[in-house]
Amino acid sequence: MNTLVGAVLLTRTGGILGPIASILGWVMDRLFAITGVFGIENIGLCIILFTIVVKLLMLPLTIKQQKSSKLMAVMQPEIQAIQKKYKGKENDQKAMMMMQTETKAVYEKYGTSMTGGCLPLLIQLPIILALYRVIYNIPAYVNTVRGYYETVLANLGTGFAGNATFQALAEAQKMPVANYDYANNANAVIDLLYKFTSQQWDQLVGAFPAVGEAVTETGVHVVDAIANMQNFFGLNLAYTPLDIILNFFNGTGNVGFLTMIAALCIPLLAGGSQWYSTKLITANSPTANQKNGDDPSASMMKSMNVMMPLMSVFFCFTFASGIGIYWVAQSVLTIIQQVFINAHLKNVDIDDMVQKNIEKTNKKRAKKGLPPTRVGNVDEMMKKLQEKEEQEESRRMEKIAKSKAQVEESNRYYNENAKPGSLAAKANMVAKYNAKHEKGGKK
Repeated sequence: MNTLVGAVLLTRTGGILGPIASILGWVMDRLFAITGVFGIENIGLCIILFTIVVKLLMLPLTIKQQKSSKLMAVMQPEIQAIQKKYKGKENDQKAMMMMQTETKAVYEKYGTSMTGGCLPLLIQLPIILALYRVIYNIPAYVNTVRGYYETVLANLGTGFAGNATFQALAEAQKMPVANYDYANNANAVIDLLYKFTSQQWDQLVGAFPAVGEAVTETGVHVVDAIANMQNFFGLNLAYTPLDIILNFFNGTGNVGFLTMIAALCIPLLAGGSQWYSTKLITANSPTANQKNGDDPSASMMKSMNVMMPLMSVFFCFTFASGIGIYWVAQSVLTIIQQVFINAHLKNVDIDDMVQKNIEKTNKKRAKKGLPPTRVGNVDEMMKKLQEKEEQEESRRMEKIAKSKAQVEESNRYYNENAKPGSLAAKANMVAKYNAKHEKGGKK
């Protein structure tokens, strides 16, 4: 049975995700070591504990983002009224500038900004991406897990890459020897080993008896230790749920009925739990209580709330079971967390929230030497903004009129006071001559 997961080398990711993934990997390594003290070394359990820790660390950002979402729900009718006011004037630059000014005034009224609700999401995004990297590639970031595979590597012996069985196993995982320098790249070997199924481990031990005899520091055979580490409720985390289900119906791989049911539950639970968690989260969104006809974004949001869980079901069928377990754990924890957050947000006073936002804004404005803002009526704020724009427009028109008058005065002076014999004097003579003859011709 071959896993469908594509090859991802153990080389750590770089860029902004690199340091974040390293920190998250260290956290998971500590969790693995802690559970090992109690005699439990299991990747599935560590993924669940890891998800809990990350959820708790990101809780402040989650609450902040959802408070912003609740505030947006209150602001939305005013923003939509502005958008309706300028509907059909998209090509009118002045109208679009006025719409932006009015929208900005609404945000100032509530003590927030147009980008305020996006900031927590932008902070969470690299954390989530780094989190997936760690789950996908556990031995690259969890040194305790990597140690097991290094023991296997040490017992393969020299020239293992030329062994026919090893080559066949690499080919089965779509990591052929021709494309990977296994002899000089330990990361590539460990990446391959991490994807092995139990049958493939048996084939490896048959070709390299020393691997089967190798033991860990606790005296457990390393192959058995890896099997126990990757086994979660009868599922080998290297398998995909689709492979397990197909093997059950094909009668291969010694897959039992309960194991097949467990494999089927992973994608179904991932999709169902994500759908319900999204429903709880969007209860505080601006589009939650709107009709589809009122705002196109509401219809789009509802469609996405259905499509995303369905996509999760599809992906979890074809990804390694470890990823599916993470998605299920993440969604279930989100549901539990969201129940408490929604209860908390029901007791949040919008006026208090706005006042606190204003106070924070004024502190920032004070540092910049700007006068404080206050909670005001949007109409009053717009009146002031319009008066300011009218004053600026008046000054601009005065400046243009003054410049035009200066040009006309300069031209008149230049024409009437030209020196005799100058080009200007000759031009005047020509102009007068033409004017005289034009009058004569009209008689």
